[in-house]
Amino acid sequence: MPRPRKLSVSIEDTPFYHCMSRCVRRAFLCGKDPYTGQSYEHRRGWIEARLLQLTSVFAIDICAYAVMSNHLHVVLRVDIDKAKQWSEQQVLVAWHSLFKGTLLTQRFVKGEPLKDFELQAVHDCAQVYRERLMDISWFMRTLNEPIARQANREDKCTGRFWEGRFKSQALLDEAALLACMAYVDLNPIRARIADTPEQADFTSIQRRIKAAIDGEQPKELLPFAGNERANMPKGLMFPIEDYLELVDDTGRIVREDKLGHISQRTAAILNRLNIPPENWKKLTTEFGHLFKGPAGNLQQLTQYCEHLDRKRRQSAANCKKWLGTGDP
Repeated sequence: MPRPRKLSVSIEDTPFYHCMSRCVRRAFLCGKDPYTGQSYEHRRGWIEARLLQLTSVFAIDICAYAVMSNHLHVVLRVDIDKAKQWSEQQVLVAWHSLFKGTLLTQRFVKGEPLKDFELQAVHDCAQVYRERLMDISWFMRTLNEPIARQANREDKCTGRFWEGRFKSQALLDEAALLACMAYVDLNPIRARIADTPEQADFTSIQRRIKAAIDGEQPKELLPFAGNERANMPKGLMFPIEDYLELVDDTGRIVREDKLGHISQRTAAILNRLNIPPENWKKLTTEFGHLFKGPAGNLQQLTQYCEHLDRKRRQSAANCKKWLGTGDP
């Protein structure tokens, strides 16, 4: 029986989570159907646009994503501090950009006078909405449901578009996070629908590469903030140039028809992550198969399971083999 989502999310241990949604029956409901020849490629654009829109509403950042023909990968970061800093007005305006709210919350946002008991009802609603705006389940629901309705209208049918539940896994340390991001960004390369990361449409890596040409980073994605230092800004603790080279080198390695090698910079990155090159290739090609649950070093996995009162450490053997023990 599937666990309730709240029993797989522990912000105390990590704000980073890898989520995946798959179309029903693994049908080609987003790309081109190889059997009928009919193209649904435009739906991938729907999903990408909706995904990027939600980052301006939720207290959740996107680290990486890949919209494939029949499934979606996204790596998310929950920003609890951002949600707590919002005023009630900001919470309600954000919520109303997606949902109607209540008559009282609408009146409150418009600045209309309310009685004390009405204000209390608004405060209660705002607290509920604040929690939802930093909730991964609500993020994925708000992403998937409109796409399903839009696709059903286009097909003039009813029924499910996505499988019932999206899959999620906690990413417990920097090595697991970077490996999962590269695994997601390289999905089109492994699937042979793109030769290089810059040709991989509907992916975060393509968006990052295009922005990097102008010396910028995409506003819709969690930025790379560089190496850890004093007064560290919000972002991934890694230089963007290093990550782009890491993904480019890895993309050449995972393609069997291309000659690939680990550059000196990439070797230094893997050394920092304490991951041998052979382990890195395995992680970035089989991450989803190696870790059915949380991913990270054994020490982090143990703490995560203790906090969630889990008696079994899922994928513990693979965490130890491919991501280490976490001992100094």
